[in-house]
Amino acid sequence: MKSDRIKLLTTGLVLFIGILFLYKCTSDNNHEVKKKEQVEKDRPKVDVPTFNADSAYFYTKIQTEFGPRVPGTSGHISCGDYLVSKFKNFGADVIEQTGEVLAFDGSTLPMRNIIAQFQVEKPKRILLFAHWDTRPFADKDSTNINDPIDGANDGASGVGVLVEVARILSSKNTEYGIDIVLFDTEDYGAPEGSMVEGNYKDWCLGSQFWANEPHKQGYKAEYGILLDMVGAPDATFPREGTSMYFAPRIVRKVWNVAAELGFGNKFVNDVSGETIDDHLFVNQITGIPSIAIVHYETKGEKPGYGHFHHTHKDSMEGIDKNTLGQVGQVLLQVIYQDF
Repeated sequence: MKSDRIKLLTTGLVLFIGILFLYKCTSDNNHEVKKKEQVEKDRPKVDVPTFNADSAYFYTKIQTEFGPRVPGTSGHISCGDYLVSKFKNFGADVIEQTGEVLAFDGSTLPMRNIIAQFQVEKPKRILLFAHWDTRPFADKDSTNINDPIDGANDGASGVGVLVEVARILSSKNTEYGIDIVLFDTEDYGAPEGSMVEGNYKDWCLGSQFWANEPHKQGYKAEYGILLDMVGAPDATFPREGTSMYFAPRIVRKVWNVAAELGFGNKFVNDVSGETIDDHLFVNQITGIPSIAIVHYETKGEKPGYGHFHHTHKDSMEGIDKNTLGQVGQVLLQVIYQDF
C-alpha cells in the first residue's frame, strides 16, 4: 500500500509539473504575441504623406494606352521602358532583371522584372510588388476569347498605385528601405477549361524567376505586400488564404491600419480561399512573409475574382480612383509608420 501511494504521488507530481510547463509555454507565447502587438500600438505616430488618387489613376491609364502588355509585344516593350524611366526620374536605383521563361504551351517568353530600390544603404527592407504584364487571351469572356485584354485592373491598377508610391518616396524617406518589384509573365497560365490547365507553376513565372535568383544575392525583407486588382469601384479585399497561412501577423497589421483609416468596407474581415499569385512563390521560395491585397469576392454562390477577371471588361471603365486612393493610403500608412 505504501509503495502504491508513493507511485501515485510520483505520478501526480510528474503530471502537475507537465501541466505547469505547458501552461508556461502557452503563457509565454501569448505574452510574446501581445507584446509585439502592443509595441505596434505604442509606436509614435509619424506624418504620413497623402496619397494622390488622381495620380495613381493617371499611371494606371497610361499603361493601358500602350495596349495589352503581353510579353514580347511592342506594347509590352514600350510600357516597360516607360516604367523604368519613371522610377529613375523618381530617384530610384533601378535594376532590370531579364531572361527567358517557359510557358505552359512550351513556348519561350522574354521576361523583364523591374526593380526600383529606395534608400539602398538601409539593411532593413520592405518589399512591395505587383505584376505588370497582361493576359494574352480573354478565356473567361464569351467573345473575342483569343484576343489579349487591356488589363486595367489585373495588372495596371497595382502598378499604378506603386508608381505613385515611388513618386512620394522620392520626396519623403521611410525608416526602412523600400523595394518595389514589378513582376513580368505572371498572367501567362493555361486557358481556363483547357486540357493542360492545372499546373499552378505555369503562373507567376517572373516571381518564380526572381525568388530563385533575387536581384541581390541573399536578399531579405522584413515582409512583402502584393497589390493585384485594386481598382474596381465595388472591390473588396478579404484576408486572403495564402497570406493567412504564411504571414497572418502582416495581414493583421495591414487590415488594422485600414480599419483605423475608415476603410473597413473594402478591407473586410472575411477569409478567402488560398490563391495562387506572386506572393505564394515569394513566401515558398524566399521565406519573406508576404501578403496579397487582392480583389476577391467571398459572398454569393461562386466565390472568386471580380466579374471582369480575364475578360474584355477589364478596361479603364472599371477603374475607380477612390479605390486606388484607399489602397494607396493604407500602403503609405503601413510603410511610413513602420520602424
